[in-house]
Amino acid sequence: MKKLILSVAIASLIISCSKNEETPQIDQQVELQNELLTKEEINKKIQSSIDNTGDFDWMKTDARTIWSAVKHGDNLLTIGYGTSPDQYQRNNSTESIKDNLIKLVRNIENNNSGAAKSKDQLYVDDNINVIDIKVANIETIKTLLNDSRVRYLEPASYLLSDNNAQAKLSSSGSGCGYKSVTISSADYRTIAPGARVPWNFDKHNIPAAWNYSTGKGVTVAVIDSGLSPEQRLMNQDFNDGYSSGRRVQKYGTYVDSIWPWSNNYDGVDDKCAHGTSMASVATAPRNNNNLPMGVAYNANLVTYRGTANVLIDDYHEKRGVSEALIALGKRNDVKVISMSIGSPFSISRVKDAIKYAYNRGKMIIAAGGTSTSFTNWFGVIFPASMNETVAVTGVKEGEYVRCGNCHSGSKIDFTIQMERSSGSFVPVLSYYNNASRYVGGSSVATATTAGIAALVWAKNPTWTRSQVLNKMKTAGEFYPNKNSKFGYGNINALKAVQ
Repeated sequence: MKKLILSVAIASLIISCSKNEETPQIDQQVELQNELLTKEEINKKIQSSIDNTGDFDWMKTDARTIWSAVKHGDNLLTIGYGTSPDQYQRNNSTESIKDNLIKLVRNIENNNSGAAKSKDQLYVDDNINVIDIKVANIETIKTLLNDSRVRYLEPASYLLSDNNAQAKLSSSGSGCGYKSVTISSADYRTIAPGARVPWNFDKHNIPAAWNYSTGKGVTVAVIDSGLSPEQRLMNQDFNDGYSSGRRVQKYGTYVDSIWPWSNNYDGVDDKCAHGTSMASVATAPRNNNNLPMGVAYNANLVTYRGTANVLIDDYHEKRGVSEALIALGKRNDVKVISMSIGSPFSISRVKDAIKYAYNRGKMIIAAGGTSTSFTNWFGVIFPASMNETVAVTGVKEGEYVRCGNCHSGSKIDFTIQMERSSGSFVPVLSYYNNASRYVGGSSVATATTAGIAALVWAKNPTWTRSQVLNKMKTAGEFYPNKNSKFGYGNINALKAVQ
């Protein structure tokens, strides 16, 4: 970039010596404005914005930055449309806007016929005002940025990492892990009929809360990497032991393909193990197999494979999470949505979907920080940073010190103790049957909080989300105050259900 600036300066000096050179100066300025930025240059802008504001918004950059990121991401542009920033839901009044914007884009992209070159060049969401379309021309971006019918533009497939690093995100660094371990006897206690109560449940008075509520009648949804087909306690034995009369349902909205226009969903099965662990924390049965149990052991469970891992960055993950939220928003039985996943900065289509579910009364609980090599330098991540979500992070046992890979900040609402002085995390069910593992981070804190929310809602089935959330706040250690880093603090589940 320094060389580029120097070149411009030298060119300006040469041009200033002759009035006849004025036109080339203008031409060169236009050429420089249309020059593709490197991924390194784009990422520096992203990091600078997050460092200064806590978030990054593509609409607060310029056409060149958006266009460059689109070019680095399969030429795929996401357009959010509507007559106002909050008009996210698709209806009859926005149909003409959609059609006109598609036509406008195609005209600029030298397709004046108004017909698609092929069916796979366009995706139109059925529920929210979002279009994904192929764009190669910077003039398209410039025109759309000045169009009052455009709520936002975002590169649909841009990745912060390079391809090699991206491939590594399927490893343990992204929250994935199939490993099963022997749980130390110091990290649990056994209760009838043979279930193991994780150590941190007692720290939050969860077992005492079971005298008032076990989550019966409430449905908890987990949007994550799916559910293992091999862990019987989360499948055919979901009603094992003292858990009864409930159901588990599994769905998949994630497409595992490098081809953006593919609609071949990858199924419901977990291929990361993270989703299985989170579902276990929230709802695993009070079993008789000497295995860890969940907080709301009599709640129903709905799982969505919306992502490949904890980091929402791939195009199909953005769509998968959005589709899952919308589907859950339409269900009357779902009360709590747990999202132990996130992104370093906002994703507008997911924002729209969260608002869609939120406006239908859902309590959306999100992880305050999911550290990987690409997120550990951020504060509270998206979507926990949204006002429509309940943000949770993890702290160490007996003290308000965030865990090693947890994030904190003013957006946090609650904390859960999930790291012992010994270094142990929380015992949960493993991906494999009859096996356990330890899980830490704000992920397990989020799923634990989702379970507590289910306990409160089951105790008060006629309550609204606001009433349930306010009750949880009063059960926070810092209530009525809110800590600048840890929100209302550790939740006392017993107090929350009394």
